[in-house]
Amino acid sequence: MTGLDTIFGNTIARDEVSDSEKLLTLYKSRQELKKEYADLRNEQYRLKDFIKEQEGVMARLQQKFEHLENLLLDPEWVNNIVTYYQLRGLNFRCEGKLAKFAEQLKQKREKKQHSQLLADWNELRRQEALGIESDIGEQRIQVQILEDQFQVEQHRYTAMSGFLKIFRRHSATAVLNGLEVTLELEQQNERELLQRYDEVQNREPPDTQGLNIATKRMINFMILSFAQQLYLHFAKDDVANMAKEAGEKSVGMINYGGKASCDEIVASVKKRIEALDSVKDFADVMQLRARLIAETAQFRSDDDGVPVAASVGTLFTIDAKGTIKKSDAHLLGENYWNISNILSR
Repeated sequence: MTGLDTIFGNTIARDEVSDSEKLLTLYKSRQELKKEYADLRNEQYRLKDFIKEQEGVMARLQQKFEHLENLLLDPEWVNNIVTYYQLRGLNFRCEGKLAKFAEQLKQKREKKQHSQLLADWNELRRQEALGIESDIGEQRIQVQILEDQFQVEQHRYTAMSGFLKIFRRHSATAVLNGLEVTLELEQQNERELLQRYDEVQNREPPDTQGLNIATKRMINFMILSFAQQLYLHFAKDDVANMAKEAGEKSVGMINYGGKASCDEIVASVKKRIEALDSVKDFADVMQLRARLIAETAQFRSDDDGVPVAASVGTLFTIDAKGTIKKSDAHLLGENYWNISNILSR
């Protein structure tokens, strides 16, 4: 009976363990399914919100399309629509030119700064390597002296007569052991110096560092100078202001007049664009204007790279003879050519 109890008892115990494991597995599976269900429900809500958002976008686009269609159907507005998009395109064109100019300036300065950083880093590394080379040379001389001294002492001990060797064995052995220990230490120092030298030679160069505040301000003065250059170029016939207005307002909100007036504006835009593409060699004017802007620029703090808009509201017109004329034009304050987002910060 004892044997049967033992057998059936073990069987029952195993069944109970098996049932517990099954229950635990089912519990874990249930928890995982609940979590997956919650994730799917959240994803469903997110997708519903996204669909609503896209439906709103599509509805607004449809309204704009219908509005534009109605304007184009009106003979009095057809020429206004063409003029509007010509001016809007000019605004984007100037913004693109200014952004490209700013990026080129930033990259040029970053490259120059990194080149200087690498030059300084290489010089420091060279000086450090020279110092280690000098230490290695001195260390090798010290090792050579110890090796020679060890050989001399070893030869002297070997050359002793039998009785003298026995009499001086203890002292001679102590000298040789001391030299051997010292030599090993000096050789270890040499190996460490060689390792340091290899580490210096294989050291990774520094990463590109961000521009400092002084450089950012200098770049921003040049960006402001170029923005003024664009403004002055398109100031004739008020093209610059009309382009800015077209970039800010929606189609149909601006009336440029009849066909003759619209044709005149479009012709002026085309003429000024063609003239802009042919303008060259104004770098000296740009640099002079940037210096003039810098003279009046003020900043909110020492860590701010963008000047206070009111402090750079003077427009500098510089003719071929170098004559400078001043007028008011708050390009930064009024965000011409999206300049506030283009400046370095």
